[in-house]
Amino acid sequence: MSNAAAALDTGAPAAPARPRIIAVANEKGGVGKSTTAINLGTALAAAGHAVLVLDLDPQGNASTGLGIPPAARAPGSYGLLQGMPLAALLRKTPVPGLSIVPATRDLAAAEVELPGSDSPQFCLKEALAPALARDGTLGGARGYVLIDCPPSLGMLTVNALVAADSVLVPVQCEFLALEGLSQFLGTVERVRNAFNPGLRVQGVVLTMFDRRNNLDAQVRDDVKAHLGDAVYDTIIPRNVRVSEAPSHGVPVLLHDFRCPGAQAYAHLAGELLRRERTQKESAA
Repeated sequence: MSNAAAALDTGAPAAPARPRIIAVANEKGGVGKSTTAINLGTALAAAGHAVLVLDLDPQGNASTGLGIPPAARAPGSYGLLQGMPLAALLRKTPVPGLSIVPATRDLAAAEVELPGSDSPQFCLKEALAPALARDGTLGGARGYVLIDCPPSLGMLTVNALVAADSVLVPVQCEFLALEGLSQFLGTVERVRNAFNPGLRVQGVVLTMFDRRNNLDAQVRDDVKAHLGDAVYDTIIPRNVRVSEAPSHGVPVLLHDFRCPGAQAYAHLAGELLRRERTQKESAA
């Protein structure tokens, strides 16, 4: 973990003239990436920020969790990579201020097709640029773009990291997650050095935490010991209402706002916004 910690020393970001792009990523599956993208986006929208969730995972879990049926998803994010305008691909969600570009199974083909492009790592960045520019289709009103990445280090995840300003890393509170976290932060550092010098680690979010489990507490303490302030204070608890919400096609903040999981994601959004304000003030 000590080598990976170097990936966190990226300095304070300059205030962008366009929406901030945050890749929600971890090479390990089942750690809460889609759940975090959905519910963090919902909480940011509730705080008055316009938010776009870009579902870049062929499994389409974020699309399901925001109530987009499979028949209504195409052409989705695959169409974006094929050169279609972003504005034509947006879908409304049950959350005011939150839209989504859904995922389809066609995205799996993109893993094979992207390497044949002239600049395969930059396809997503180039596709987003016209709409997210200051004078583009969506303009500067859209505050955040959250990219829900697949559980792999393939071309889709690399494209997300190249397009992003920062990466938010959900980590399940289990022992094997520590090794995966170290490897992933090493990948972030390599992508930054090779393709995206401005990429930084937004933070590490501990998920599925069970306070009754001593191992969960040990993992929490180990991650904080190695990564320090990069680990968010807000911890997402294991909560059945969070697991239920996708089957209803709504974020847990709409499914049961009072449950511990929903409250945790509301606090996570508040912490993210506070950290961003502090970084801007430090950079000024």
